[in-house]
Amino acid sequence: MSGNERIALMLPKLSTYGGAEGFSFRLATALAAAGYPVDFICARQETVEPKGVNVVSVGRPPLGRAAKIAWFAYAAERARRRGGYALTLSMGKTVCQDILRMSGGPLSEFWRLSKRAYAPGFEREFKMLRRRLAPANSLIRLLEHRALENQELCIAVSHRVQDWLLTAHPWLAEREMKVIYNRPDLSRFSPAREDERTRIRSNMGLGQADRLIVLAGTNFALKGLGTLIRALVFLPREVRVHVAGNRNPGHFKALAQSLAVQDRLAFLGRVDDMPSLYQASDLFCLPSFYDTCSNAVLEALASGTRVISSRDNGSSHFLPPECVVDDPGDARALARAIEQSLNAPRPQGFDWPEDVESGLEPYLDIVRRRLG
Repeated sequence: MSGNERIALMLPKLSTYGGAEGFSFRLATALAAAGYPVDFICARQETVEPKGVNVVSVGRPPLGRAAKIAWFAYAAERARRRGGYALTLSMGKTVCQDILRMSGGPLSEFWRLSKRAYAPGFEREFKMLRRRLAPANSLIRLLEHRALENQELCIAVSHRVQDWLLTAHPWLAEREMKVIYNRPDLSRFSPAREDERTRIRSNMGLGQADRLIVLAGTNFALKGLGTLIRALVFLPREVRVHVAGNRNPGHFKALAQSLAVQDRLAFLGRVDDMPSLYQASDLFCLPSFYDTCSNAVLEALASGTRVISSRDNGSSHFLPPECVVDDPGDARALARAIEQSLNAPRPQGFDWPEDVESGLEPYLDIVRRRLG
């Protein structure tokens, strides 16, 4: 290919750790493998670059978060202009690009929806005050608006993210938008045979009558763990909850103690064998207050597990309406949905719908068309 078909990917970090970082690394790898000259414009390189990818490092000043964000936006834009690229793709925190991928929703919608995860009163108001006063957040909001103005195609990672973008920025309805889901590797997840499932449950100390609900995540508040604990009050005693995730559970243990359901709740910490945990469960429950598109929902479905989530989780797009709760803070409604789901047949696995674009190939198609 000619030099004027060079492509630039822009993201503060070149890394394989993190959702946006891992996706960007895979996309750069795929573009280079397809024969495109690729520059990866970043502030910091944390891993070896993919074969055929040239790293353009703009550096990172030893200052606070806001200064680092501002520096990358400025330096990446300067590198973009100097590079004379045929196509630029941004994964966030930039000023101008041809294609903008929004892996998260707009900050204003995140604030509006996520604040419901905190108790009304001082706790919630103090949390929101800290967010409003943080210089980095003011800068992120400014960059978000500028990036959305200065792009030709905006790609959302779920229909829910697209909805949030249109709520926060109604003028985007006049611009070109597209939804392309992440496509996690589900080959590790499959339904277990009944005898295998019985063995796994026995090793976990579960009896035949026990009904196990699993929740997994790193931010227990945003994932709706508090609502799930409160829902236990309205559910039969044989219903138990196991929580996977390496976070301090002190607040939620205290909540369970106050509701006298602490003996039905277990915190597992980091779980390396998630396929077995999904297979052992009777229900995977993720009543998220804000979730762009949880891979865990798809992993659980692929494992033959019933799933309940909220409408504010992008991956609820793949669930039937009766398995989606409208208000992730309504414990009684969640308990009703859980009881209904526990009485429904277990799914037989998950096949990606053919009419839902996902993974890397749609991005490669876009690049081919734009450079064609």
